[in-house]
Amino acid sequence: MENSVPKKPRIVCCIGDIHGFITKFQNLWSNLETLIDPVDFQNALIIFLGDYCDRGPDTPKVMDFLISLRSNYPNQSHVFLSGNHDFAFAAFVGVLPPPPDGSEFSETWKEYTSSEEREGWFKGDGYEKMHLQGRRWAGTIKVKFNTVKGTEYQGSIYDAGPTFESYGVPHGSADLVKAVPDEHKKFLADMVWVHEEDDVCIQTEEGLKLCKLIAVHAGLEKDIAVDEQLKTLKARDTRVAKVGPLCGRASVWEIPKELTEKPTIVVSGHHGKLHIEGLRLIIDEGGGLEQNPVAAVVLPSMLIVRDTDKLSK
Repeated sequence: MENSVPKKPRIVCCIGDIHGFITKFQNLWSNLETLIDPVDFQNALIIFLGDYCDRGPDTPKVMDFLISLRSNYPNQSHVFLSGNHDFAFAAFVGVLPPPPDGSEFSETWKEYTSSEEREGWFKGDGYEKMHLQGRRWAGTIKVKFNTVKGTEYQGSIYDAGPTFESYGVPHGSADLVKAVPDEHKKFLADMVWVHEEDDVCIQTEEGLKLCKLIAVHAGLEKDIAVDEQLKTLKARDTRVAKVGPLCGRASVWEIPKELTEKPTIVVSGHHGKLHIEGLRLIIDEGGGLEQNPVAAVVLPSMLIVRDTDKLSK
């Protein structure tokens, strides 16, 4: 027998990529607080979909805000997913979990060495024991223009330059490791790669539905068994050079077919788009671009909230 929809479903807020824009983040948070019933907001589940750093100017302030939430909103539940940018930041400052088989992070370079020169991988202090993504993140890309986004690269292929500068060091400097406070390193070390939640309510064309929810930064790959992916993601297996569910594009856009048998919401950020199709929710209207809003979706109502919404308080 299917679980029945509760009379008062719990509020779940899924917040898209923030990318170092503290003012947008604060405005979005204020709008959520205004729009959601105070008691419901104080007891809500807040899922951050990752990519807290890079592109925007204020990564340290974003980190401080995120870290403060647990004390400022003690009755809320907070989930901090790792985005691909956060994974790379963590790799550079040395707080990724070690590979479970005892192998060296340098093993992750091998498959991608043909890209090393173009991407200008980091070769400064500590690079010998660094995961591929840390080296790419702190590298200096040779090509200056990102034709896909139509923007100039900011330092590296990850646009990490503003993150370095926000901690007071030049892009690509090994001094960032000392400049990042211990509480920020702990936050990066503790991020999860996936979050599963049972019994989440969502408003659909057929009415209110009770579903399982899987939150992961980019999505789940369509050609790999879901259980296998979840096992790797829960284990935070850093032997993997490029974690598809954190950095994939077309391969993670849709909900894997096996999840359509039991209704499952799959919510992500990452893609630089706001895209809602059935139970597939992609909430990244900002894409780290200064002119774009940062957005969130509120369940069960499916209300989209943006930092740019002008609300009477």
